[in-house]
Amino acid sequence: MQTRTLNMSSNISAAPSVWRAPQLSLRFWPVFLRNLLVWRKLAIPSLVGNIAEPLMWLVAFGYGMGALVGTVKVGGTQVPYILFLASGSICMSAMQAASFEALYSAFSRMHVQKTWDGIMNAPVNLDDIVLAEMLWAAFKSLFTVTAILGVMLALGISYSPKLLVAWPVLLGVGITFSCIALIFNALANGYDFFTYYFTLFLTPMMFLSGIFFPLDQLPAVVRAISQWLPLTNAVELVRPLFMDQWPANPVQHMLVLVAYAVGGFWLALALTRKRFRK
Repeated sequence: MQTRTLNMSSNISAAPSVWRAPQLSLRFWPVFLRNLLVWRKLAIPSLVGNIAEPLMWLVAFGYGMGALVGTVKVGGTQVPYILFLASGSICMSAMQAASFEALYSAFSRMHVQKTWDGIMNAPVNLDDIVLAEMLWAAFKSLFTVTAILGVMLALGISYSPKLLVAWPVLLGVGITFSCIALIFNALANGYDFFTYYFTLFLTPMMFLSGIFFPLDQLPAVVRAISQWLPLTNAVELVRPLFMDQWPANPVQHMLVLVAYAVGGFWLALALTRKRFRK
């Protein structure tokens, strides 16, 4: 009995740490393709659902409130409110699309449908699955913002050639928020848990990141906190591109997004490993 207890203790102590470095390989690619093939069957309804809400925000606030506000001062330049709102709301759309996919859809595959368990019967480890889910959520967000960007171009909101640079930046925004969302995916016991993430994290950030009004309207303390939010740094990178300008301090804003992405992915992976170890 004592020997068996010692063996069990040694097995537990020999288990690798959940905080070890990610063990990634190209085996994430078939998992990514699997999600793509499934999504193709519902691509049109999914696209409509993802772009309907941000376009309603854009039309209602951009044209409705924009008629009252007129122009907004951004870095010493007066810009139409519709342009100000569009350049921020497209970052919000990338955030929401990536978060929704990395929460509800990923949770369905992980917990409800047990798709991840089936995949791990093949020579694919959990780290590759989490990487594939992160990249898939980022791809979904990029697909969504590309469609929204096309509508904005059709409406004549901006014709800046620098919008080509905004496209990879928005992909980075999708990666950042998919990494953060996967943390809550690893912690969730049901879909209701995600309400806390949207209500207590995403919604306040929407109003503190300069999407609907300039940040200088906020109190100094709140403005100081806002500067370190991922959505704020995303907007600071994208908005000047809509205005046919280059962002100020682009390296700083990109480093903040990279820090959130790397830290978020590492924490999400550790929590997911811990969940599957039980």
